[in-house]
Amino acid sequence: MTTIATRRENKSKLVINILSVAVPVAVVGMLAFPNKLDLGSWTKSLSHVIGSINTLTTFALLAGLIFIKQKKVVQHRMAMLTAFALGGLFLVCYVIYHSTNPANKFSGEGTARIFYLSLLATHIGLSLVVLPLVLRAMFYAVTQQFEKHKRIAKFAYPIWLYVSATGVIVYLMLYHLFPAK
Repeated sequence: MTTIATRRENKSKLVINILSVAVPVAVVGMLAFPNKLDLGSWTKSLSHVIGSINTLTTFALLAGLIFIKQKKVVQHRMAMLTAFALGGLFLVCYVIYHSTNPANKFSGEGTARIFYLSLLATHIGLSLVVLPLVLRAMFYAVTQQFEKHKRIAKFAYPIWLYVSATGVIVYLMLYHLFPAK
């Protein structure tokens, strides 16, 4: 019985590893592709949808933390599943937006530019790190391996929250505080 469970877990970890590499590689490839698809002007509004999704994800993550601290496991599970689903929706919207629109240029200067670029660099760097951590944390939660879930969530959660919250700040700076001229 344990060998079957071990094989299943190994297969699941292999899928997690493949996704953890394939998703960032696909996103980088899509961003580097100079020719954009033409799916219509509606895709221009996706930047605002992405900002909204990041905001909702941040709130779902904060709610998840509050619920688990209060030992409200069912509510914690719902908040974290909501954050995970929003992450999936974010990825779909992000890919559609960036495969149909050129990158927006930050128009701020001086300290604002340095702050923005520093924030963006950490946001992007940690977004690459967080995917395998979140996928593993979700796997352990779904398979009821709660000790492993807790151990990895201690790393995954703050990184995920940072990536989500900085996504909101990047969006606000890029589209509202320093919009392209």
